[in-house]
Amino acid sequence: MSAQDDGRAPPPGACAPDVSVIVPCYNEQANVVPMVQALRRVLAGRRWEVIFVDDNSPDGTAEAVAAIARSDAHVRCVRRIGRRGLSSAVIEGVLSSCAPVVAVMDGDLQHDEARLPDLIDAVASGASDIAVGSRHVEGGDNAGLANAWRHALSDGGIRLAQAVLPVRLTDPMSGFFAARRDLFVQTAPRLSATGFKILLDLVMSAPQRPRVTEVACGFKPRLAGESKLDTLVLIQFATMVLDKLANGWLPTRFMGFAFVGAVGVLVNLAVLEGLRALGAGFVTAAWGGTICAIMTNFWMNNRVTYADRRLRGARLWSGLALFVVVCLVGAFANVGIGSQFHVARHEWGHAAAIGAVIGVVWNYAVSSTLVWRAR
Repeated sequence: MSAQDDGRAPPPGACAPDVSVIVPCYNEQANVVPMVQALRRVLAGRRWEVIFVDDNSPDGTAEAVAAIARSDAHVRCVRRIGRRGLSSAVIEGVLSSCAPVVAVMDGDLQHDEARLPDLIDAVASGASDIAVGSRHVEGGDNAGLANAWRHALSDGGIRLAQAVLPVRLTDPMSGFFAARRDLFVQTAPRLSATGFKILLDLVMSAPQRPRVTEVACGFKPRLAGESKLDTLVLIQFATMVLDKLANGWLPTRFMGFAFVGAVGVLVNLAVLEGLRALGAGFVTAAWGGTICAIMTNFWMNNRVTYADRRLRGARLWSGLALFVVVCLVGAFANVGIGSQFHVARHEWGHAAAIGAVIGVVWNYAVSSTLVWRAR
């Protein structure tokens, strides 16, 4: 077995890898060593590399990768500071590679690495542009999803994606796939680079309909770390689908703001009606609804719309304070205009809705450039 095949550092002047495995990760320190060991086993005999793209994990993920990379040239780390998000991490990882085939898998060891050679071969042979590890073809399973709620989220996303995809895919929510790097690079300018479902983005954004193969794949239980799949991920997923259907005319971040604003309007109206039922006057009820909407909008914008710029620690509290100040300016217009409409028409619902929309527009136009500005 050559030095290239034994999973250790290749000799000076060795050929570039035939495949690059891109592993986007955040707080996966405990999984780094097992991941590299697994890749050494299944990719023995190939020219390969693994590129961990770490979003500056506080648990020392990047340091764990660097410790291995010092003695193993198969292993690299791209450490991102000030940028977050699985899709953008995958894009940066692919663009940092020169291999003709790129594969993507999560850093949590839930993807069955034993099927990785089949995915790579399906693309390297020229038979497919993209090969997908599917949990929903014969021989695949998704038993590793933690509970019924996560199964429901995944199934809901699959149904949504299948309604708009240009090709048939049983598992468009899969994060385990291989692709031609040249196709990925050609498509990269069209990718939304937001959210967690880069496969769907790639298939929908490709300039020509890609040839897709599905390979049965299991989804194993997570052994360490925490799952990132939650309701907010599905919301990001839905906005990305809308972005693709709108052909880029309505950017994902704008639609995220619009969705958050719509939720804020509903919260505003619900609280207002609740306070009204308790006997509060219009102005008191409107302020109560507005404050609750502000807090809801801040939390959702921080988690969904600006997940890649999420505020944490001291910045979270300073951002919240700034957001409240900005929104309170809009709230005066909200309550003032709503009050005038109420006096003129004596209609609570319409008055509150008009005032709430004014507040949402101000929130989008101003706080997006002040609170979550790019750093």
